[in-house]
Amino acid sequence: MLYAFAFERVGVVLSDLYFRNPNPLHGQESPERGVRLELRVFESGELPGSIYSARPITIGRPLWRVDLLQDADAAPNTFDRTHHHPNIVGWEPGPRSFVEELSDEPLAWLAEKFTNISSLLREAGISPDEIPAADADSLRAAAPEIVGTVRRVLERVWAGELGHPKADVESGSVTSIRAGWL
Repeated sequence: MLYAFAFERVGVVLSDLYFRNPNPLHGQESPERGVRLELRVFESGELPGSIYSARPITIGRPLWRVDLLQDADAAPNTFDRTHHHPNIVGWEPGPRSFVEELSDEPLAWLAEKFTNISSLLREAGISPDEIPAADADSLRAAAPEIVGTVRRVLERVWAGELGHPKADVESGSVTSIRAGWL
C-alpha cells in the first residue's frame, strides 16, 4: 500500500515493505518487513487538456529515507533492523545508518525529524534554501498525520495484512528481493 503527502515541491511517500537483503550484514540474513518512508521531490505538470483535465503529478527522486524494519519472524514492535539513509545520491541510498534512538522510539524519532526540517535537509546534504519555506511548514504541520499513517501501516504489517513477499510469477515461488511500492 502506498501513501503520499505532497506539497508544492517535496512530499513524503510511505509503504509497507518486505525485503530480503542480497548482501546482509552478519546476523541479518533473514528477510525484513516493516515500513519505508521517503522524502521525495514532487513535480506538477501542465494541464494536458481543458481546464477540467486532471493535472499530471510525478513523484520524483528521493532526498532522504527511513526504513522501520525488523526481522520478518520477530515479534511486533521489535525494530531490530530499523535504520535510515541520510545520504542519497540520485536514486541510490548511501549505507544504512543505525541510530539507537531510532530503534528505541522510531515514531518519536520520525516526528522529531519532521519538526526540524532544516536539520533533516542538512543531514541529507541539501541546503534548506532549496526547499520552499511553505513546504517545510507544511511538513511540520502534517507530521502528526504522517506519523499516524506510519503507525497504522506498521500495525497492519504486524497483523499480517501487509508486508508480504511477492511471488515469482513464472515459477510460483517466493523469490522477490523487495516487495512494496518503494
